[in-house]
Amino acid sequence: MQVTQQVVQLAADGGIGTITNGIKPDWAVFGAIGTKAKIIVGVVMAGAVLFLLGSAIVGAVHIRVGNQQHNSMETKKGQTMVGSSLLGLFAVASMSTLFGIVYGFGI
Repeated sequence: MQVTQQVVQLAADGGIGTITNGIKPDWAVFGAIGTKAKIIVGVVMAGAVLFLLGSAIVGAVHIRVGNQQHNSMETKKGQTMVGSSLLGLFAVASMSTLFGIVYGFGI
């Protein structure tokens, strides 16, 4: 309920910047790492996301080729690639949240 009220309040202030700045995760205890380090981490995560998306596309191609050739091994390989790529995408996308939760439990 409180989060909804915050989003409504941010939206009422006007401008998309106030909404996105209010929703984007802050770096919490990792905020002291500096701007350059945040940029490097962002670039590495973006590269990992692009690689995993490419891997999912290649897996989809394996599924398509396997189905056309009636090759169940190729289809299974494609299913494994797509599944693992999507799981990796989820993990990379939620990395800052996971680090914050783990650090919070450590305190």
